[in-house]
Amino acid sequence: MMLHSQSYSSMELGQESFQSSIHRRRTFSPSKLRNPHQCPFRARAFLEFNLPNSPNFEKIVNSRAQIQNLRGSRVFVGFKIQCHSKSSVLPTKVSSINGKKKGYGGVLSSILRSIESENDVEKTLNSLGENLNPKEQTVILKEQKSWERVLRVFEWFKAQKEYVPNVIHYNVVLRKLGRAQKWDELRLCWIEMAKRGVLPTNNTYAMLVDVYGKAGHVKEALLWIKHMKLRGMFPDDVTMNTVIRALKHAGEFDRADKFYKDWCTGKIELDELDLNSMGGRIPTSKVTTSLDTQNSVQKPRQASTYNALIDLYGKAGRLDDAANVFGEMMKSGVPMDVLTFNTMIFTCGSNGHLSEAETLLSKMEERGISPDTRTCNIFLSLYADMGNIDAALNCYRKIREVGLSPDVVSHRTILHMLCERNMVREVETVIQDMEKSGVRVNEHSVPGVIKMYIAEGKLDRAKLFYKKCQLNGELSSKTCAAIIDAYAEKGFWTKAEAVFYRKKDLVRQKKDVMEYNVMIKASGGDLVDQARDVLTEMREMGFKPHSLAFSALIGCCARLGQLSDAIDVYQDLVNSGVKPNEFVYGSLINGFVENGRVEEALKYFRHMEESGISANQIVLSSLLKAYGKVDSLDGAKVLYERMKDLEGARDIVASNSMIDLYADRGMVSEAELIFEKLRAKGWANEITYATMIYLYKSMGMLDEAIDIAEEMKLSVEAVTQLESSYHEGKPYSRQAVITIVFSMVGMHALVFESCEKFTKANVKLDSFLYNIAIYAYGAAGEIDKALNMFMRMQDEDLEPDVVTYINLVCCYVKNGMVEGVKRIYSRLKYGEIEPNHSLYKVVMDAYTDANRHDLAKLVSQEMRYEFYSEQKTSSETKDESD
Repeated sequence: MMLHSQSYSSMELGQESFQSSIHRRRTFSPSKLRNPHQCPFRARAFLEFNLPNSPNFEKIVNSRAQIQNLRGSRVFVGFKIQCHSKSSVLPTKVSSINGKKKGYGGVLSSILRSIESENDVEKTLNSLGENLNPKEQTVILKEQKSWERVLRVFEWFKAQKEYVPNVIHYNVVLRKLGRAQKWDELRLCWIEMAKRGVLPTNNTYAMLVDVYGKAGHVKEALLWIKHMKLRGMFPDDVTMNTVIRALKHAGEFDRADKFYKDWCTGKIELDELDLNSMGGRIPTSKVTTSLDTQNSVQKPRQASTYNALIDLYGKAGRLDDAANVFGEMMKSGVPMDVLTFNTMIFTCGSNGHLSEAETLLSKMEERGISPDTRTCNIFLSLYADMGNIDAALNCYRKIREVGLSPDVVSHRTILHMLCERNMVREVETVIQDMEKSGVRVNEHSVPGVIKMYIAEGKLDRAKLFYKKCQLNGELSSKTCAAIIDAYAEKGFWTKAEAVFYRKKDLVRQKKDVMEYNVMIKASGGDLVDQARDVLTEMREMGFKPHSLAFSALIGCCARLGQLSDAIDVYQDLVNSGVKPNEFVYGSLINGFVENGRVEEALKYFRHMEESGISANQIVLSSLLKAYGKVDSLDGAKVLYERMKDLEGARDIVASNSMIDLYADRGMVSEAELIFEKLRAKGWANEITYATMIYLYKSMGMLDEAIDIAEEMKLSVEAVTQLESSYHEGKPYSRQAVITIVFSMVGMHALVFESCEKFTKANVKLDSFLYNIAIYAYGAAGEIDKALNMFMRMQDEDLEPDVVTYINLVCCYVKNGMVEGVKRIYSRLKYGEIEPNHSLYKVVMDAYTDANRHDLAKLVSQEMRYEFYSEQKTSSETKDESD
């Protein structure tokens, strides 16, 4: 950001805080791309632009890289670096080594070192602080890290006879106090400033708005502007900019827009704010009459203000307004900087207008502005959010190729994208590239990498990576909690335990409550004793367990049938002063329900209501299951009707329980009524369909069962094959339908029994039976049995058909065998398997489920090409015959 600096006083406003906050904001994490149709964005919005077809990022960067190689420059050569004015040059910050400032010589350097190393600030200043000029005093004040030291230094300065009160000094002190959120001390300093006759400047008010706004006190921030107005002062460009940023960060976009437009017309309207609510005001006698500026129309004169406005409108989703401000900036003659283009590129790209964002990149070149790493990061995150893996990887590689260096955001973005898709090889390549450059993996990326390794079954690599990260520096408790959760999610309790008890003696004091709660939840799978040990340690460390920790432990006891232990945990919770919530009661009630103890479930349900906690969908669904277990249809009906009064729709679990109750009684029409309502609203899930299939099967309604199977996303070919076999009366066709029903209901023991009836028969089987067996075994997770059936089918000289390959793909993806999917796709791609739309789709879905969206996209493109070519050939053949 560029603040116009004509004097030491004007620089002093808080230039540093303003710039750093903007730069931090621009170093954004990837944000979700919106639907391009959500916000209308007219092509003419880019004022003064005559847009050609937008070149993409790769083409633009490639052209620059070629020019760079020719000229040997370390930046984007081919740009004419134009410094339009002094304001377009960012001020160079003082560099530091080991946290110590460089650039100060003589006595100033000695004073700063002494104050930093000595507790006796006054002693240092007494010996070395004589004859300091106001600028040197300002430097000493600004360099203090704590607000306490700032006050001590300032008090010493004021105690000197020759000291002259200085608004710059007060501004520095007020800023330090504001950043530390020491509001009482800030008000006292403000009152003292008034008593000494030091009048605030525009910079003073801008700084106060900044610190109050960043602390979330937007009303108080605006009160300073009203105070300013009552003094007869009108906000300058910088102060207005600061107000806009404060309102933007608070999400008050309309208010920020109004403030800006009022400012442009020379007025500030804040009559709704009560100045009396702000303590520490200056004496009334010093307040003058309110005056608006005499200028009828004014516009910003600094790039930083235009940048803030573009960002404001972008975050508000007002793309036309953002483009208009961008156009006004071009007309005004205010020089654009890289942040201007970065902000506009992000605004366009994050609202679904990637082509416009790419065009803006080329416009940077025309204006002689070199893209920086942040520019590349914006495109990197945009491509990643679109799922365009190749473009994102290419963008990441180009950062170095054009003479820039990836930063922490570059690395976090690319690793997040690749880890989400379990792209192990690519992740390891990025990490190796980082290590060669002496860069460590950022702590925020560590859980994602480990989760990827776990998902791919590479536990040794996960362990090795975790140890390497530990050697690089202690991981925070929050990070370790995420790693524990990743292991626990997949049932690797011992691995989670190893992370939790890492270097126990060294980190015991560093664990926070989150890590303990996550560990109890992890133990709550089936490890009651371990969960209790963690709970005991948690208390020993002085942490108060969260109700969710107790809920997880109660649920664990209940699942294992240890209901007396679950009650003990509940009593322990009550005795410890933790108020049970709906999750605790839900776990307890569900535990009794699952074990058929309905009376106890109802008892704790009454306890819950008596304590003032309203029953939620989960609790009522558990009770509804309880009525099902005791075969009380009337009680279930009453409860189901009661659920209509709850906010939102009835729980799908409750509806499925009612269907199940009706199915047990063979009440087809009642079950169908609920089923049709769920299906019409798009709420029916696999359990709903499975229950209906079971109902139809038990009633001998196999045609209806086949219809439901077709709706459950069985391929058209599989349903057609099964249906035709059944109606043709082929051997074991009825058993095949029953096998499918059992498989969809999840009754895998019955699936194996049903399959054995035809797989062990001493007759030659039809291919459709092998297909059913492959599907059923694969759905049950019995990959070896499924593949054995496939090999047996080939031994019988039965040619695999499209249903066989569809079932194999489903089998492979369910068991995480992406390589198996690749083999089938390779045969399909090279014509060894006849092209089939359903097979293409199941391969594409398999890659998507495996987080390989890049491969899914390739399959989608191949599928479109294949069937477009087929349609074209068919059309040409028809034309020739005509």
